[in-house]
Amino acid sequence: MSPARKTARVAPAANSTGGDRGRQPRPLQTTVIGSYPFPGWLEFASAHLEQFGEADIEELRTDAVIAAVHDQLAAGVDVITDGEQTRYDFNLSFYGRLEGLNPTPVSPRRFGPPAHDQRGKYEVSGPLRSSHGLGAVAEFKLLQKIAPPGPVLKASVPGPYTLSGRINPGGIYKDRRDVTEALIPIVRDELEQLVSCGCREITLDEPSMSCYAHREDPRRFVKIFAETVQPILGRCRLSTHLCFGNYKARAVGPRRYAPLFPAFFELPVDEMHLEMASREFSEIEVIREIAGQGTGVAVGIIDVKSYYIESPSDVAERVRLCLRYAPAEKLSFAPDCGLSQTARWAARQKLANMVSGVSIVRRELGLS
Repeated sequence: MSPARKTARVAPAANSTGGDRGRQPRPLQTTVIGSYPFPGWLEFASAHLEQFGEADIEELRTDAVIAAVHDQLAAGVDVITDGEQTRYDFNLSFYGRLEGLNPTPVSPRRFGPPAHDQRGKYEVSGPLRSSHGLGAVAEFKLLQKIAPPGPVLKASVPGPYTLSGRINPGGIYKDRRDVTEALIPIVRDELEQLVSCGCREITLDEPSMSCYAHREDPRRFVKIFAETVQPILGRCRLSTHLCFGNYKARAVGPRRYAPLFPAFFELPVDEMHLEMASREFSEIEVIREIAGQGTGVAVGIIDVKSYYIESPSDVAERVRLCLRYAPAEKLSFAPDCGLSQTARWAARQKLANMVSGVSIVRRELGLS
């Protein structure tokens, strides 16, 4: 095991907000990736922000986080987030907080079947900076105010390589590597500030690494990740999310984890979140290897790209499958990806059934 990975295993300190939110995870913990569906009224308001005042917008944001927290608590999820409810393109989108970009993204295709190429890319206008941070710290502080004692609170932050994917290189940045290098200190500073304000569970979300591992050197991805998280190692429970894209339920790369390993065994993380349900648990054997390295695995057992609502018995069967490959103390369970692209009624039921199904197996193992 590398020195970096040994450092990442240091038990986190107690959360400064009180309670036991810094504790080590219990076996077969339930968690989420980060995002949750916007309430319908927030979708409407986001398209008509000119009709609202500053106080109105603050109220909208707060109420949306309250709704997301309520749904997660009602489902019984062990680790919750703010649902990324404030990350709409008005004042808290990450790209809107970066200086050195033209403010309006360019979309090469606006009509036809929805896909990733309809998400606009930003043009570089100068050195990339973020004078006021990326907004994740303010999000977490709001979550701290709203969430009751009990659940673990998690922040999810896009990593520099994933963020670089929507920025066209230009000017002083000749390629995506240069853009990524410029973003590393910006993301790193946000992570440090999150830890300083009491966040003890952080996901550095890097799905683009999974999407492009088939054509890039995965060891370079490990280096990027390690440079980004170095100052927070041992100060929080750190995870990463490895999936294949979920814009409008579309993937964006070959859906295989094999190209990531063995290089990704060296990621300095406590847990890896893997997309499994939408892939019919292809490559499930990789969780044995990850757990064998001493790293936890959050297995995606809920398909966020499907409107089939998994029953508790479906979930229990999937949990038992995972237990054939990894011990309970190394396993957590989550949706494959964030739930922002799933209707709220379906997301709510999927989460509730996920927790119920995991609870069935917990009782079978005498863990409840």
